Amino acid sequence: MPDNEKFDIRGINHLALVCKDMKKTVDFYTGVLGMPLTKTINLPYNSGQHFFFDVGNGDMLAFFWFPDAPESVPGVTHAANLIGEGSLTSAHASMNHLAFNVPEEKIDAYQKQLEAAGVKVTPVINHDDSETQASLTRTASTFVRSIYFKDPDGILLEFAGWTRELDERDVNTDPVSLGKA
Repeated sequence: MPDNEKFDIRGINHLALVCKDMKKTVDFYTGVLGMPLTKTINLPYNSGQHFFFDVGNGDMLAFFWFPDAPESVPGVTHAANLIGEGSLTSAHASMNHLAFNVPEEKIDAYQKQLEAAGVKVTPVINHDDSETQASLTRTASTFVRSIYFKDPDGILLEFAGWTRELDERDVNTDPVSLGKA
């Protein structure tokens, strides 16, 4: 992977999302996914809560709970569907999904473990360089294997495991621009 020559960025400190029910969120992320709860904050003036979960490598996933937060709108604030069940489109500046890096060889076992916990999960998707960019079987061009599932707020989550190191051959598409420079 290329080095960042501008900033000494060392990963994700934390990604902050918003939940509807902090108790359900804590139960899911600690109980189902096993992420340690590392910091809890009651925000000033009874304006909400901010909780942090350890996702590994010193990276954190944080959730805000605001008593006056507007309702989510599937397909706008986040993807409405699991992979293979409909459109994955969400609005500009939304978070489409969150992918957790896991060992590729454990994807199949993790799928079964999530199902045993009562979580609806997709079949294993082998992302590749084919026309459809995915296969239910591993192909010669598979670069990541993954499964998708949702948290209690409908946030689309992914367990993804790299099958090979990415290199310059993997950067081969020009970006689309609809605006003026």
